[in-house]
Amino acid sequence: MKAKLSPSALPGKNPLKELLRKGQSAIGVVVTVNNVEVAARLAALGFDFLWLETEHSPLSLETIRNIVLATRCLPAVLLARPPVNELWTAKRLLDMGVLGVIFPFTSSLELARRAVAACRYPPRGLRGSGADLARLRWPEAANYYDFADESVLVVAMIEDVEGLSSIDQIAAVPGIDVIFIGTSDLSFSLGLRGEQHHPRLEAAVARITAAAKRHGKVLGRPGRTPEEVRRFQARGFRFFMTGSELDLLEAGARRFFKSLNRSREAAGFGKAVFPPPGIGR
Repeated sequence: MKAKLSPSALPGKNPLKELLRKGQSAIGVVVTVNNVEVAARLAALGFDFLWLETEHSPLSLETIRNIVLATRCLPAVLLARPPVNELWTAKRLLDMGVLGVIFPFTSSLELARRAVAACRYPPRGLRGSGADLARLRWPEAANYYDFADESVLVVAMIEDVEGLSSIDQIAAVPGIDVIFIGTSDLSFSLGLRGEQHHPRLEAAVARITAAAKRHGKVLGRPGRTPEEVRRFQARGFRFFMTGSELDLLEAGARRFFKSLNRSREAAGFGKAVFPPPGIGR
């Protein structure tokens, strides 16, 4: 059983980075709803990190800031995915106090270098100085800027055929910590409409896996079930996104009603709450 690393146990360090440096696996959950209570509860349930989702959800910067403050004494580390791989989108998230950025569609050497530059202060990168809110979250006796340069986790997502063709160059970029395979978008980019078990997708995943291992990067991918996580761990993956809080909510409801021998339909899944327009008028 792995030893958990909490922020209080390692002052001045990112506990998630320390976990990965020790060769252990990290499991995170995606936050998609603008609710601080939900995020705070998730941060205390055993996940190693929260994946704050701004690409595919209405999660706001204000909510992210409130989540950062609400989880200060809780073990899960906060990462965020911006909608695009740009300096300014990463800067706004980092200045809210998250300790890592998940860069979508990192499809070229230029974008990989941009991701690293967005998370480092000059002369190592291009992050702008102005992290007063982040410094309130991560008080560092010596220097917040040095702390951030060493502690911010950089995750590059490979999700399309362009990224696949450039994977050796991307994986070789210093400062990228995790190569995360976005298997759903990669499947669509390969013309497979999201299919997860096609030989072409498996071949693409194998190619990315080999490049990441060759350049010493941590491998990440979705792992929706304990069985999937164990299977992918055997292939060298150590950074897992399990799904969202809404996925967990539905899974819990399914288990509850299954134990009462109630079907999905009888439990109300998928049923409209209100009648269609024109009914009852």
